[in-house]
Amino acid sequence: MKTFMLMGFFAVMVIAICYGVSWYMGNPAILYIGAIMALVTSIGSYWYSDKIVLRMTNAKPATREEARELYNIVENLSITAGLPMPRVYIVDDPAPNAFATGRDPEHAVVAATTGLLELLDRNELEGVMAHELAHVGNRDMLVMTVAVVLAGFVAIVADVLSRTLIYGGGNNRDRHPAFLLIGIVGIILAPIAAKLIQLAISRKREYLADATGALLTRYPEGLASALEKISATARPMQKASHATAHLFISDPFQERSRGVMQKINGLFATHPPATDRIAKLRGMDGKQN
Repeated sequence: MKTFMLMGFFAVMVIAICYGVSWYMGNPAILYIGAIMALVTSIGSYWYSDKIVLRMTNAKPATREEARELYNIVENLSITAGLPMPRVYIVDDPAPNAFATGRDPEHAVVAATTGLLELLDRNELEGVMAHELAHVGNRDMLVMTVAVVLAGFVAIVADVLSRTLIYGGGNNRDRHPAFLLIGIVGIILAPIAAKLIQLAISRKREYLADATGALLTRYPEGLASALEKISATARPMQKASHATAHLFISDPFQERSRGVMQKINGLFATHPPATDRIAKLRGMDGKQN
């Protein structure tokens, strides 16, 4: 329900922008084209989310023989969680990270980088995979994938329409300049609002997946220790993009920053601070003990 509400919100945002521009320009074709593009993008992001992400990250399928420990961990956790066995992929990248994608548990994918497999011990790797399976069980992958596709689409539409407003012709000569100003402000604010919604969704779902994964393994320290090692590495990934950053367990562009820059980067980060996540997990461990 939340996914469809999100898709509807973005569709309404795009259509509202297109309506304003089409009214100002006196060209209803702009509205019709925008509505069709919003519909096609929403449907495409729903049905092909896993294929889009796998292609963007250059992830390769892994068999039990190629990654026995990873495959066994995912299989055991899936049975424990009562979920279908997801497809297992590996990303050839030295930066430690992992992600999940897919529109539902029956079409789910979990992936880990080669750097993650080399860095973590079994308990830590189990904690990370439990986190990713929590995303699967909570259906977070669809919400977050749809959010990034539609947020990107809003940004593209806003860019195209801003150029149309400024340089285009049409029957706009009798419109008051105030309407042009309002339209430009709306076009500027729309992609910012879409991005902030995407970030808010991502951060909230990360905290929830941490808690759900810890309950699944009954060992919060495994995930806490894994996050500690991953954040200490602070190594950006080679095969990630800003479009897929929020899908990973840790920010794939993470770099060490201090002071004011750390606070500024935190405002636009796709993930909550690792220190906060670790503290919450170790707080869960203390309550269990």
